[in-house]
Amino acid sequence: MKKIIVGVSGATGTIYAVRVLEVLRQVKVETHLVISEGAVLTMNLETEYNPEMLKSLASFTYDINNLGAPIASGSFVTDGMVVVPCSIKSLSAIANSYNDNLLVRAADVTLKEKRKLILVVRETPLHLGHLKLMVRAAEIGSLILPPMPAFYNKPETIDDIVNQTVGKIMDLLGIDAKLFKRWGARC
Repeated sequence: MKKIIVGVSGATGTIYAVRVLEVLRQVKVETHLVISEGAVLTMNLETEYNPEMLKSLASFTYDINNLGAPIASGSFVTDGMVVVPCSIKSLSAIANSYNDNLLVRAADVTLKEKRKLILVVRETPLHLGHLKLMVRAAEIGSLILPPMPAFYNKPETIDDIVNQTVGKIMDLLGIDAKLFKRWGARC
């Protein structure tokens, strides 16, 4: 069974984290969830969800300050990690190996163990500092996947847009969740 760490930081886009956890649960992937304090604030502002609902979608959850959690160690083998959404603050900490909380430590461990780390960076517009952080994160092994909607599949709802991004995340994790129509499928 695959094991994936899901980190949720304080950027807007909590709906992406909810959908990632729903899909991973549907395809029977073991999930290890860590939620930042900023994520809780953002979740309350932009959705009807709450941390307990989000936690109920995960196999295991950890406190952001628990640096002794299994996901803080490279000897705890996983198939990768996704930070969704990924705030610029979390991006900066990851890019600079500033392990001040469990989300960043788990990301750092994922990188040092040469496992997939997907950062769903959510900010616009971007200034040069943001871009340099993304380059730095990519240079050390992260995969940068901003939630940029595609329109070739003619989305009709917000769910269609969310599913296309989540489908791209699943592709990078090696999971074909069949969440969106692929290029050429309508041709």
